[in-house]
Amino acid sequence: MQPKAVAQSKKLPSIHYVRALWLGALALAFVIVQAVVAQARPESLAPLAEKISPSVVNITTSTVVAGRTGPQGIVPEGSPFEDFFRDFNDRNGQGDRPRRSSALGSGFVISEDGYIVTNNHVIEGADEILIEFFSGEELPAKLVGTDPNTDIALLKVEADAPLPFVPFGDSDLSRVGDWVIAMGNPLGQGFSVSAGIVSARNRALSGSFDDYIQTDAAINRGNSGGPLFNMNGEVIGVNTAILSPNGGSIGIGFSMASNVVTRVVDQLQEFGETRRGWLGVRIQDVTPDIAESIGMDTATGAMVTSVQDGPSKDAGMEDGDVILNFAGVDVKDTRSLVRQVANSPVGETVRVLVFRDGKTVTLKVTLGRREEAERATPVAADAPESEDKEPATKSMLGLTLSPLTDELREQLGVDGDMQGLAVTEVDEAAEAYEKGLRAGDIITEAGQQKVSSIADLETRLAEVKEAGRKSLLLLVRRAGDPRFVALGLGE
Repeated sequence: MQPKAVAQSKKLPSIHYVRALWLGALALAFVIVQAVVAQARPESLAPLAEKISPSVVNITTSTVVAGRTGPQGIVPEGSPFEDFFRDFNDRNGQGDRPRRSSALGSGFVISEDGYIVTNNHVIEGADEILIEFFSGEELPAKLVGTDPNTDIALLKVEADAPLPFVPFGDSDLSRVGDWVIAMGNPLGQGFSVSAGIVSARNRALSGSFDDYIQTDAAINRGNSGGPLFNMNGEVIGVNTAILSPNGGSIGIGFSMASNVVTRVVDQLQEFGETRRGWLGVRIQDVTPDIAESIGMDTATGAMVTSVQDGPSKDAGMEDGDVILNFAGVDVKDTRSLVRQVANSPVGETVRVLVFRDGKTVTLKVTLGRREEAERATPVAADAPESEDKEPATKSMLGLTLSPLTDELREQLGVDGDMQGLAVTEVDEAAEAYEKGLRAGDIITEAGQQKVSSIADLETRLAEVKEAGRKSLLLLVRRAGDPRFVALGLGE
């Protein structure tokens, strides 16, 4: 027994020794990793700033504006001091003479032959555009093209030698928390650098094509049009707007994502204008109650509220269709569809999958051009004669409804050939009021079928109840704008 005990006691020190070695190696590895991470983080952004600064420019614009015709903004009209200030202005050469107004902004060079990107609002209405480079050299610029929808403008200067420029990066690769640098001409103070992180992605402010990167890097007036750089020195955004109660930076700035900007710049460079794809439909998001009312399992896609004359109508799309897939890409909501269509080539034929009457239908749509559609003036159709009917009103679904008559059409300012039910009153305690229906709205469809009488609506109600649905889908028009609303049927 004794030899066995001795043998076991000899093994114990070796086990502790191995464990100590393992713990020591783990601690050493941890220290090495910390050292590597510390080395990977730059102690200073100066090398990067020095590298990219020569490509950033200050922009000064000059515009001739009409002079004052009186002392507006100085004293109220009719004030006893009005004549005094008018005489003062005249003595100083002001009066009603035209005067020149200047504005400041930023931009950046994207090619050695002198193409410069900035914001549209920086150069909008300018008679003269002057570019100041980091070296102090100044050159006049001409306007190549603008896109007010994304607030992007493309300029061109003629230089004697190749210009330093910066490349665009892939904004889709930027992550919340990534370091970024903003450069520009804040408050007219000249070239300035600020640093921060990506605070948020895919922000939308007001436009259909918005895709903003939110950052806490200081952005102030004059930074507009300047670049937002990643740590590789690539432009991932164009500084465009700030959210501020006082006009200064509070750490909420917005840069238009580079993947939007590059498409716009390419088109401005090639055509001098944008050429976006166009479906020719009005759409709205699919809510859970709308999905239930039409038999969809999930609330996804974009519901067509109105098909205009154009590509979609030619392809057979109908009001009430839900667009589920566009050109092989699933449609999450209206915003994603608008951007995808706009980014598609004009004239391209794409497959569009729609949900209709409980099943899916594939349509082939040849895209039109959005800009041409926006410029076109719609021609009003001749209105057929209509026979006046005695208005019959009825209350249902929290609404008091009346069939459209010539008198009602005139009161509501709608076309003489419009058919539907006018909402004359809404119960404020009803779901209809909560969902935004108001007196003056016109219901033109129920259950995705046209209605022109109370009897039509009652028939639609009976059909959806028989089908076991819990809500009825209504197409409601207000001032010509259509939208779908699903109302619960109650008990």
